[in-house]
Amino acid sequence: MQAQHIGWIGTGVMGAAMCAHFLRAGFPVRVHSRTRSKASSLLDAGATWATSPRAVAEQSDTIFTMVGYPAEAEQVILGEDGVLAGARPGAMLIDMTSSQPALAVRIHAEAAARGVLALDAPVSGGDVGAREATLAIMVGGAADAVARATPLLQRLGPTIAHMGDAGAGQHTKVCNQILAASNMIGVVESLLYAHRAGLDQARVIDVIGSGAAASWAVNNLGRRIVKGDYAPGFFIKLFVKDMGVALDEARRMQLALPGLSLAHDFYRRAMATGLENHGTQALYRVLADMNGLAGA
Repeated sequence: MQAQHIGWIGTGVMGAAMCAHFLRAGFPVRVHSRTRSKASSLLDAGATWATSPRAVAEQSDTIFTMVGYPAEAEQVILGEDGVLAGARPGAMLIDMTSSQPALAVRIHAEAAARGVLALDAPVSGGDVGAREATLAIMVGGAADAVARATPLLQRLGPTIAHMGDAGAGQHTKVCNQILAASNMIGVVESLLYAHRAGLDQARVIDVIGSGAAASWAVNNLGRRIVKGDYAPGFFIKLFVKDMGVALDEARRMQLALPGLSLAHDFYRRAMATGLENHGTQALYRVLADMNGLAGA
């Protein structure tokens, strides 16, 4: 049987690592990104460059999109030279961008009008999950489309949850980001307390990271903080975007989320101090400065 042709749009920190799994599995892959140099590792590994999202879709059976912002997703999927302008009837679009639920619903509707299956399938797991294919994938869309997509999604992570109709994947990612935002404040404050108390921060993580307070953030990002590693597994600027989407959705549902609002304010302060291209763990530097512990 002829191999399924994969299209991939978006080759950032996570997107490039995710796409690489399909190349290693032997799938023919056509790739496009706003900056060609960011796709160089994939092109070196055998991917074919396409000059536009439309050109990707014209030669692909399944098209993945993994870009930074909702406006980018809208452009690369619904734009004049976008995926749906080139996708053939019967093709599948899987948008893995963390985006707006309402945009996911619109994409699903416009794809259906062209005979294209569509899923919103944002992920959680950061750069480590992308590299190691251990992502949790939250999917919105029709059950038959999810069934067709599952063998491909399994190459990206073991947890594939069909959460409901169009937009449900994005709503679930909002839940994820609400929890992650407040959790990072806890991680940072815990490590600052450990420092001020004269404790070995790494040993503190060893202990609390195996008990009731354990979380992915403390065991992974906490250890990066201890090492002074603020490289992005997930950019602060994208986290601020996700929190903004969550707050907009909460307002629409007349839901007060004061914890999320506080985290959003702290991360906006991080943006204002030039940390937007650092990883989310760089919140530590903001709270350390607030406490006069810039060298902590």
